[in-house]
Amino acid sequence: MTTVPTSTRRTSSEQAIDSFLRYLRERNASSHTIKAYTGDLDAFAGYLGERDLRKIDHVAVRGFLSQLYDKGLSKTSVARALAAVRSLYRWLAQEGMVEQNPAKLVSTPRLPKKLPRVPTIEEMNAVLDGKMPEAAAFPERDSLMLELLYGCGIRNSELVGIDLDDIRLSAEAILIRGKGKKERYVPFGGSAKAALGIYLPWRQKLLATLKKTSPALLLNQRGGRLTTRSVGRIVKRIAVAKGLSPEVHPHTLRHAFGTHMLEEGADLRAIQELLGHERLATTQRYTQLSVKHVMNVYDQTHPRAK
Repeated sequence: MTTVPTSTRRTSSEQAIDSFLRYLRERNASSHTIKAYTGDLDAFAGYLGERDLRKIDHVAVRGFLSQLYDKGLSKTSVARALAAVRSLYRWLAQEGMVEQNPAKLVSTPRLPKKLPRVPTIEEMNAVLDGKMPEAAAFPERDSLMLELLYGCGIRNSELVGIDLDDIRLSAEAILIRGKGKKERYVPFGGSAKAALGIYLPWRQKLLATLKKTSPALLLNQRGGRLTTRSVGRIVKRIAVAKGLSPEVHPHTLRHAFGTHMLEEGADLRAIQELLGHERLATTQRYTQLSVKHVMNVYDQTHPRAK
């Protein structure tokens, strides 16, 4: 009889975690969530060792979080690990493997409320208007990319997922595939339409030169679909060249979209729909950004505030 070496034998906790992660993949959970949960739950399984996770109480969960703090993890990372453990136990309860969720009895670390620095409307116009800087390797594509990120408020992953067939030029709308493969139509304005008109012939010319075909709207110089990493790098390079903070990334433009829409009087529900937020509470974060803007305007302009 062949025995499995101890180093490769999966504990009962690891096997349960494997099943949970498989369930998440089947439910089309985002790749970012699965990657984060995998790391956090591997750490949890390592902490448990041979202990059965079905017999774990809230004291043990607190012990796990304490170990993460001892390793130097930030409050944000510890809060994410706790969320992963809670989700695991929620699933175990659904499967009838546990009766209660011990992680629910553990309070989430209090996180500092840090609002992202959002470029002003004037700063965004300065980036989008005029010529692309020399840092832009493919100016026609990069201009369109920025117009879509800021003009439509879409996520980086949604941007690179757009196919040419998703563009509805006559309706001035794009079919966007969001988190969990949920679809929504997002309108685009005249600036994005003009950028599309300039980019599409260049795209066609590139593919003809390379003798390739691709369904993707945004291509790299080799004719392949642009990646989220490339988009992040390009956005940062152009932003810095145009005088913005080097901390600008694609999600910054999404924040700017939501904040500026609210500042200009858009309805919160409409912004929620455009951004593809499942919960209104997520969208309400932009009211904090907007209130901050209003307070600054008040401080700078009201005669009794000076």
